[in-house]
Formats: sequence, C-alpha cells, structure tokens
Amino acid sequence: MSIIDDIDRRILAELQRDASLALDALGTRVGLSRNACWRRVRALESAGVIRARVALLDPARIGLPLTVFMQCRAGAHDAAWLDTFARTIGTLPQVQGVWRMSGDLDYLIRAQVADMADYDRLYRALIARVPMGDVSASFVMEEIRATTEFPLNHA
Repeated sequence: MSIIDDIDRRILAELQRDASLALDALGTRVGLSRNACWRRVRALESAGVIRARVALLDPARIGLPLTVFMQCRAGAHDAAWLDTFARTIGTLPQVQGVWRMSGDLDYLIRAQVADMADYDRLYRALIARVPMGDVSASFVMEEIRATTEFPLNHA
C-alpha cells in the first residue's frame, strides 16, 4: 500500500480513537459497507500502517502513576554496547519507549514506575547490566497532554 487516501485516513482516525469499533459501526462512520471497510482495514494492517490494536491503560489505576524520562549517555559507541543496551532495555517492563537522539544526550527513555523506589530499582537494573556514561532523570509532575493519535490531515 503506497498511497493512503481520504477513506483510509477516516478509517485510521476512527480506529485511533477507538480500535474496538465493530466493522459495521466503522463502516457507517466512514461511508463504506462492512465488507469494504474490512478489506481496507486488512490492507492497512498488511501494509504495516496499522501495527497493532491495543487497550490503553491508565497507569495510575494499575499502580504505576509516576512517569520518568531518563536522559542517557552511552558508555561506549560501538556495536557491542548498542546490542547490550537494546537487549537490556527489552527486558525492563517499566520502559515504555526508547529513542536514540541527536544532540548532547544519546538516548531518551520513557518509563512508568510506581514510585521513587521503583525508579531506583529500574536505574540500578540498567546500570548493573549496561555501562552508562551518564544517566539523569526528570519526573513528570503534571501531564498536560498525551495522545497516541497521529495527525492524518497532513497530505
């Protein structure tokens, strides 16, 4: 699938808001029959545009109210270090996202933890398994806006 048209964008917008929509309801909202809608959704999934359909949880209600952003500098800049880092990050369930960055820091990690003691356990687990140049943390005091929806009207 190389081109996403307006109907695909409408389907994607609806699914970003509520991936549990029945195909009949989704089709009605975007002006397609159930079968035509199903074919479009399957094509979007096959093309990798839709990576997954998931439930978004409230972290506070599952005992993980504290969001932390960890700014990290690599302990080395070679393939072995990167492999160790990637494998380690993959085993830390508190980690919600990791990005390799340009600029002064090498990696930005977003994690969800229960409290400061839980963050300290995460920090210790990371530095015990990966030689880090530096790790600093910033804790979210207030979430102003967070969304998983991408803008679809850019094209």
